[in-house]
Amino acid sequence: MAGYASSNTDSPLTTGLTVVGLVLAGYTLRLDAEARGSAHRLLAQERAARAAEAESAALAERGRIAREIHDVLAHSLSAQLVHLEAARLLIEGDATKQQILDRVVAARSMAREGLAETRQALSALRGEMSPVEDFLRELVTADRASVTVAGDPRALSAEASQAVRRVAQEALTNVRKHAPGAKIQVCLEYGEREVRLDIRDSGGQPPGELASSGAGYGLLGMRERAELLGGSLEAGPGEEGFVVTLRVPG
Repeated sequence: MAGYASSNTDSPLTTGLTVVGLVLAGYTLRLDAEARGSAHRLLAQERAARAAEAESAALAERGRIAREIHDVLAHSLSAQLVHLEAARLLIEGDATKQQILDRVVAARSMAREGLAETRQALSALRGEMSPVEDFLRELVTADRASVTVAGDPRALSAEASQAVRRVAQEALTNVRKHAPGAKIQVCLEYGEREVRLDIRDSGGQPPGELASSGAGYGLLGMRERAELLGGSLEAGPGEEGFVVTLRVPG
């Protein structure tokens, strides 16, 4: 700048203004470069924060699934032990063959359900869960049941998907236990902001039995799960049999 000012033949005012303009331009370019550098650093930090958040969410989800697998196995194995111990006592007490067979069949049923639930949890851990509507159709293959899907099917969150699956399993297990042979209607409805599962049967069981029984965690546990997700679960007698209705955000 000093060399330019000394060699320039313009008036001192013009030279001064030119020098000031060049200084300001250089300072502006420097500020712009610093701003760009700060923006790049902030963007990198934001990306790192998002990656850390995603990793944390994935770890939390894996932990939740691991706890679910533990709960499923613990419940299934303990229930099997109860039935097998009852079968042993019946054998020692000279019970009828049918009484013993009923206990063995019950233990086998619990083993199958526990295995199926464990496979589902492992599939969720690997990200390989089938759509909920496909799961429901497969679940009712051995029952006199119909599955209706309303609305536009979409992928649900892992929590909502598991809640729907668990409630469906629990409700169907209760129907098999308390109203064997009853017709079952399963309706899955995709609303704008929630998913609604409605399961009703044509049996005539008393109102209080299904709320406290079942092979899974019980409808009380399912209600707590739904409420934690911001949803609800209602269970009670319908026009003919029993009705279970689950609503969860999704």
